[in-house]
Amino acid sequence: MEKCKIIIDTNLWISLLIGKRLSEMRNLCNSKLISVYVCKELISEFSRVSSLEKIRKYVSVSRVKETVNLMELSCINISIKHISVLSNLRDDKDLFLLSLADTIQADYILTGDKDLLTLQFHNQTKIVTYNEFIELQQAVDSDFE
Repeated sequence: MEKCKIIIDTNLWISLLIGKRLSEMRNLCNSKLISVYVCKELISEFSRVSSLEKIRKYVSVSRVKETVNLMELSCINISIKHISVLSNLRDDKDLFLLSLADTIQADYILTGDKDLLTLQFHNQTKIVTYNEFIELQQAVDSDFE
């Protein structure tokens, strides 16, 4: 069985970091059934957003470093090779996620971004919330029991 290829949007990394749910990300990154992909653009965006004052009041520098280490050591870091063009995407800053999805032929993008969620799909990639993905994975797991 081929591993499920996923991309986790920056807003989700930040939200789980603030909610002290980083262990859930660690579990996803270390799953035998899932491959989590990142790119330099995603890591840079995470570093930039996590350094904002409105985020810093909720998370320590050490937790941010721990998250970056998780991204760098437990995720598959890929250079974007296919630049996506999508005219109906409201925020062009999200294009790198779609480009990464095209590059790796991702199964899912996990996000909380309403603009991305509205798309539902980008080529072969399904765009879902974290909770929707977990529900889908539990349904798949129960099919194999």
